[in-house]
Amino acid sequence: MPDWEKRFRAPRIGLPEWAEYAPDRSLFVSNATGTFELYAWDRATGTQRQATDRPHGTTDGTLTPDGEWIWWFSDTDGDEFGIWMRQPFAGGPDEPAAPGLDASYPGGLAISRDGTAVIGRSTDEDGSTVHVVRPGEKPVEIYRHRESAGVGDLSHDGSLIAIEHTEHGDAMHSAVRVVRPDGTTVAELDDTDGGTKELGLSVMGFAPVDGDSRLLVGHQRRGRWEPMLWDPLTGVETALEIDLPGDVGADWYPDGSALLVEHAYQARSELWRYDLGTPRPGTDTAADAPAGPLSRVATPVGTVSGATARPDGTVEFLWSSAAQPPEVRSTDGTVVLDPPGMKAPGSVPVTDAWVDGPGGRIHALVQQPPGAGPFPTVFDIHGGPTWHDSDSFASSPAAWVDHGFAVVRVNYRGSTGYGRAWTDALKHRVGLIELEDIAAVREWAVASGLADPERLVLAGGSWGGYLTLLGLGAQPDAWALGLAAVPVADYVTAYHDEMEALKAMDRTLLGGTPEEVPERFEASSPLTYVDAVRAPVYISAGVNDPRCPIRQIENYVQRLEQRAHPHEVYRYDAGHGSLVVEERIKQVRLELDFAQRFLKTEAERTN
Repeated sequence: MPDWEKRFRAPRIGLPEWAEYAPDRSLFVSNATGTFELYAWDRATGTQRQATDRPHGTTDGTLTPDGEWIWWFSDTDGDEFGIWMRQPFAGGPDEPAAPGLDASYPGGLAISRDGTAVIGRSTDEDGSTVHVVRPGEKPVEIYRHRESAGVGDLSHDGSLIAIEHTEHGDAMHSAVRVVRPDGTTVAELDDTDGGTKELGLSVMGFAPVDGDSRLLVGHQRRGRWEPMLWDPLTGVETALEIDLPGDVGADWYPDGSALLVEHAYQARSELWRYDLGTPRPGTDTAADAPAGPLSRVATPVGTVSGATARPDGTVEFLWSSAAQPPEVRSTDGTVVLDPPGMKAPGSVPVTDAWVDGPGGRIHALVQQPPGAGPFPTVFDIHGGPTWHDSDSFASSPAAWVDHGFAVVRVNYRGSTGYGRAWTDALKHRVGLIELEDIAAVREWAVASGLADPERLVLAGGSWGGYLTLLGLGAQPDAWALGLAAVPVADYVTAYHDEMEALKAMDRTLLGGTPEEVPERFEASSPLTYVDAVRAPVYISAGVNDPRCPIRQIENYVQRLEQRAHPHEVYRYDAGHGSLVVEERIKQVRLELDFAQRFLKTEAERTN
């Protein structure tokens, strides 16, 4: 078995979640059976069992605070439209967790210690709704709006509910409303000032202590994401002195005495502890808390994809780098979970490239095979678009490196992690802005001797797939090949067919609907440029995808067929990607085969 396949097949484990009042009970995601599913883990006995078993996999689940129940989201064939189910932690039959709520797209979930659940939903017909579901009672709707909204958190005593909403119409910058369980408003925090300012807020969680109504809120007031404390009962806001560059997130330590700070900067991340000066259990005064406020939590160089503070004060975190496969580690020096079976081979480390672009310096991550360039080079474009590539382990780029390709990943304008202005630059000229940054990095890669200008591959999934198709048409002389997975291909049709939450995002990005700003949708749609495409095109698509629906992809493919343009399409029975390992391997194998058939080698070009 080649190393690239081993990386996919090797068992992986996600960061375990633990129940607040039963910390020995945990839930994690693993691909141990060949499909990503949820697993229950009793730490006290060491017992593990597979909790879900579905043909298309399951990854969305949580534990009730008492650890008695596993909640998991049941959709149909990856379409993301379904209901919450639950089963006993120790095992037993599944049952609807909230009888009376019809199927929907999920919009957040919070569960209190008495079993009351707050469930966010989204449908094309109703927009966003929030419901309170008490044990044995019918669901009660407490919120409804056409724009995007979702459940942020539930206070420790169950008396306050935080809702993130975009009633002002800007889907990229949420406001926060705190309500009572009956839906009455307690307080509102809106940095957008009614949608006139591009300043977002995010709910990071209520204090995990009875009688403490403080809410940890992320804000962008200083040009980046960082946390603050807000008490919706008093209106008091408390700034936190966290002097770190880049974006900063946070979560509570279980006793409420400190925050676990996740710091992301230049495609890498690290952890810190921020002491709040509040007493720990068994102490009387804030003076008994350790001095601080900010102290480093030791993690290796790379990317922390998630972290949680345990009741004993240790921190568990999921870590990887481009060269080293992921591990769930603890600050006590141990590996928390070591899956049995084959271990994933490592890959080559990334190097950093900083390139001057039309909107500022662009950060790119580069991996290259042994030997001297120029190499055939894959520009692997990330999705989102509000996401970023990082120094973390990824099996697909490693597969290309194994086959002699260099891989370049570009954190174009619109990416997170480089400040609010960089992310918010993606407006109105959607797609074209990102392609300008990709073009600048492409020119650097060729000029530096890294990339063979005759063998440049543009590739990506989701938004990266969209940019691939757009780039093949808008920059036809730049690329020798295109590989687009679950892409936006026909922006107007995609808008009309996609889930409601994405419609709201598109209205924000483009400034309106296709009927209101048709010229912007036309300028940003790959279908507009399809007749200019020169490179062979490979497209893979999930037939149940609610984000990049199949009909708009078929429209694009029909245009390629009318031109008899070289292309191949692979349709598979899933949604926006697959949770089945063999399906993922099949898709990478098809992409590798397509590239090897259509890219001429240097010898072939010479002869």
